[in-house]
Amino acid sequence: MALLAAACWAFGSLLSAQAATHLGAFAFTRYRMLIAMSLLWLLSFATGSWQSLQLPQVLLLILSGAIGIFIGDTALFAAMNRLGPRRAGVLFATHALFSVLLAYLFLGETLWGMTLVGSGLLVGGVMIAIAFGKRREEQHQWEASPAAMKSGVALALLSALCQAVSTLMLKPLMSEGLDAIAGSAVRMSTGFVLHLLVLLLGLKVARSYLPLTWRVFWLVAVNASLSMVLGMTLILQALKTGDAGLVALFSSVSPVLILPMLWLVYRRRPAWGAWLGALLTVAGTALLL
Repeated sequence: MALLAAACWAFGSLLSAQAATHLGAFAFTRYRMLIAMSLLWLLSFATGSWQSLQLPQVLLLILSGAIGIFIGDTALFAAMNRLGPRRAGVLFATHALFSVLLAYLFLGETLWGMTLVGSGLLVGGVMIAIAFGKRREEQHQWEASPAAMKSGVALALLSALCQAVSTLMLKPLMSEGLDAIAGSAVRMSTGFVLHLLVLLLGLKVARSYLPLTWRVFWLVAVNASLSMVLGMTLILQALKTGDAGLVALFSSVSPVLILPMLWLVYRRRPAWGAWLGALLTVAGTALLL
């Protein structure tokens, strides 16, 4: 389920580039959360799963959504503005390591032997694929900017830590049998409300660059359905039976899974670093399984 979630995020990100450029990162995220929240609540009411929610669970889900979805995503966008998507992506990939460490400290989960070796190969492969997965001529214009390096690194690591903490908070809830769709609905609603508050406060960064068109709307809707509705629900479902650390490791492989998708779409063979990173990631995944 964690690997399927990573595949959903990878495919969803292919559809996000045009919409995010049209709307801006914050507006794109806000619309995406609104659509995902609406779909999740519809599913939750249709199945009656919302009735299983209890107040202590809702409060923890709200806190998890605020940390992981709002603070984490906002910090990641800010890091990308300072470091560029490639370097920010490498640093954000450390969320898998944070998850393993926190799961060991607070949940008593341990990784030894081949599992530990597999974890190292997987995380290393993801980082190599991101860091060396593009040719020089394909680098984004942001990549050359050395400005605000320290604050960018801090924001990217903060984003990774928020992602790990929010995942760790969900593990006990899912082990208790919390419905994944209802849980995702609460977390998504929290992220949307907080993003809406940023807009209502009048911050320029939250405004749409261009008006929403039907084409962009459908791109956002498909992305929300894949990445946030299906992907996040699969992650919560995976946490019911899997270790939090391993779920985080498997779900972190989306940057590698997107490589063959990009190859199919743009007909350009990935760079050598992408091949090496993918090989290490597959080897690590095989050892973990």
